[in-house]
Amino acid sequence: MQAGRERTSDEQARRIAEFIAPLRVKPGAKVNLSKDFDPAHKAGIKNKAAGRELLRVGVELLADYQRRLAADGTHGVLVCLQALDAGGKDGTIRHVMSGVNPQGVHVNNFRVPSAEELGHDYLWRYACRLPRRGEIGIFNRSHYEEVLVVRVHPELLSRQRIPGADEGEKAVWRRRFREINDWERYLADNGFKVVKLFLNLSKEEQRARFLRRIDVPERNWKFSAADARERTFWDSYQAAFSEMLAATSTPWAPWYVVPADRKWFARICAAAVLADTLIGIDPRYPEIGDKSRRELAREKVLLESEAPDGAAPDPYEASVTTGPKGRKGEPKGRKNERRARHGRSDGRRHR
Repeated sequence: MQAGRERTSDEQARRIAEFIAPLRVKPGAKVNLSKDFDPAHKAGIKNKAAGRELLRVGVELLADYQRRLAADGTHGVLVCLQALDAGGKDGTIRHVMSGVNPQGVHVNNFRVPSAEELGHDYLWRYACRLPRRGEIGIFNRSHYEEVLVVRVHPELLSRQRIPGADEGEKAVWRRRFREINDWERYLADNGFKVVKLFLNLSKEEQRARFLRRIDVPERNWKFSAADARERTFWDSYQAAFSEMLAATSTPWAPWYVVPADRKWFARICAAAVLADTLIGIDPRYPEIGDKSRRELAREKVLLESEAPDGAAPDPYEASVTTGPKGRKGEPKGRKNERRARHGRSDGRRHR
């Protein structure tokens, strides 16, 4: 039985890896965002209904691995989400992380830096909000704003009072790419995986989403004139994104370009990339030693002795032989645990 489970898990891991492979930016490759990646790509998935089922599977898988990550307490995961306005970052976080324990996931949004933050090095405010071991941290916009919005609006660079800025902007960006790569390698060497997702939205889809925010009263709060002003810098952002992806996709922290014109597909991709990362970490529940096992056995005897008249000394143990059956005497609770481990609640394999 155990061998069968391992085969199923390996097969699922292989399919996830194959699914996300076209999204990964190869380290050292040149990137032309508009030519190399299609924002409307959907990998042959028929429709939104089929995508909803795949997302449910992914959410269940993430919930299982997040529990293991927290119990293991050795690794942490940092998810960096980048996109232009209306790219779907908030919705991606909400849907992909819907099944995990909120105590083990922390989301940070980075906006205009404060005076205190500007008084430190540009990575300081991001370092202050890194996840701990056993946690998943999400940066909704991240340290990559320092080579994107600051690059598109170079007047912001002067506020940071960077020594050597007079060497020329190109030198500044090359240096920052190197510093970011070194920082992420430092994190990886210390057990923190960096997952980088760029939600790739087309200009026409952004226009449609902006109009919806204007037309639907309940969405008016999500739109501002600043969003429309930033849209006028579309070409500059595309060039900055392309160079960023090429310069900072590394073996220890690769970029994944997620087609974002279909929100449901973007969420499947994000869940798959995060699942692949956690599968690679392979966190395990801690195993206790012989001394602890003896202590558990003693406590078990004491707890069983407290059973009221007519009650089973150990209700869980009794359910193994008399409770709702799953697979050849398997209790319902254990059956659900098995299904969760394989990424489904109905017991079928993910196809």
